[in-house]
Amino acid sequence: MAKYMVLASYTAEGTQGLLKEGALKRRAVVESLVQGLGGKLEAFYFAFGENDVVVISDVPDNVAAAAVSLAVNASGAVNARTIVLMTPEEMDQAAKMSVSYTAPGR
Repeated sequence: MAKYMVLASYTAEGTQGLLKEGALKRRAVVESLVQGLGGKLEAFYFAFGENDVVVISDVPDNVAAAAVSLAVNASGAVNARTIVLMTPEEMDQAAKMSVSYTAPGR
């Protein structure tokens, strides 16, 4: 499974829905969505500032994560950004890979 962080901001419509349904209902909806894809909700927090919600979850793969992103953003009630998370072990594996790259203009 892969781990993802979703940073979400409610539109005015989404905020009205949150006020009507409550925060616990929103967490339950997200948990059900993630579990329905064979994943696990690790964390769900409300936040101040640019992002209203921070979610960390394990889902099977990028395709499942993209399906979540499409469904949530298509609702019009939430603007969500999905970030792939990596473990230190995965980053060490990446650092050991040989990559041939030339910077632009060089």
